[in-house]
Amino acid sequence: MSIRSMTGFANAAGECGGKRINLDIRAVNHRYLDVQFKMPDELRHLEAALRERVAETAQRGKIECRIQIQKAVATGAALSLNRELAAALADLNDELRGQWGGLGKLTVADILNFPGVLAAQDEDGETLALAVKSLLDDALGEFAAARAREGEKLREHILQRLDAMEQTVAALEARFPQLIQVHLDKTRARLAEAVANIDDDRLKQEFVLFMQKADVDEEFSRLKTHIGEVRRVVSGAKGSVGKRLDFLMQELNREANTLGSKAVAAESTQASVELKVLIEQMREQVQNIE
Repeated sequence: MSIRSMTGFANAAGECGGKRINLDIRAVNHRYLDVQFKMPDELRHLEAALRERVAETAQRGKIECRIQIQKAVATGAALSLNRELAAALADLNDELRGQWGGLGKLTVADILNFPGVLAAQDEDGETLALAVKSLLDDALGEFAAARAREGEKLREHILQRLDAMEQTVAALEARFPQLIQVHLDKTRARLAEAVANIDDDRLKQEFVLFMQKADVDEEFSRLKTHIGEVRRVVSGAKGSVGKRLDFLMQELNREANTLGSKAVAAESTQASVELKVLIEQMREQVQNIE
């Protein structure tokens, strides 16, 4: 199971008993799972069941599901006329026109287009509910596929940055002993100019203090460990991994900062900056991962 983006869109549409149903699903980043429905009141009793269906396919993200119902052109379906409602509308129109003579007279089309006057005979609440649930399942399938495709792009983005980080760490690690020696030689030369007789014991003491500050083996080791863990998570971990990756970004940034604070040369400072830039680029994308 690959990583999935929290953002996505899907659409499904169909007809049921003279009605056309349009269903859209949109999702953006969110710390937790937040599912919201916008739909006609006649479907409101389905919200709990529909919410459960969405929760089965997503663990994080702000998801909005919009359902719209419109009259469709009837094609071969037997229609049912609500004669009582039609008669009531006609009588009401006559009564109002009697009180206000300026009112126009309702046409047959006006009455037939009034909600509830004309409907397909096979239209009922249960049939409509089944149709909506089926459309939601179709949309959720497309939604999951879209999030997986976007997740694959995020995975490639992160892996590229991890490769660049590994190269930067390896280059600095190989170069660091030489940087230490160069720094030590410069320190010895400055002491030679300032002091006629160098106290070798004092020099060694200063060098020990310097080496304690310049010891970055742990930082190199932790950086490589965290890089390996990020690679493992984005390449094969299952389930919701966004929070785990966000934590790893914080750990990587902490080690890069420590490496920069122990810099003994411009090269190590530059390497620390490059690492932090790469980490920030990954962190921005990690915010999109479920």
